[in-house]
Amino acid sequence: MCLAIPLRLIEINGSAAVGEAMGMRREIRVDFIENPQIGDYVIVHAGFAIERLPEGQALDDLEAWGELRDALG
Repeated sequence: MCLAIPLRLIEINGSAAVGEAMGMRREIRVDFIENPQIGDYVIVHAGFAIERLPEGQALDDLEAWGELRDALG
């Protein structure tokens, strides 16, 4: 099970990319994602995108993370 926040790819340059979620941006690698595209949602482990997520699942996960953040203040 992965507890990572889904990141949406906003920049791709070869195998390097930038992912964004909840106001945070991270430089990541997309070596393990077949044909990554701007707008894809991915789960990242140790700086590597390891799985592409369907948009609906990613948005549900982000909503849950937002609720957790708000509950913790």
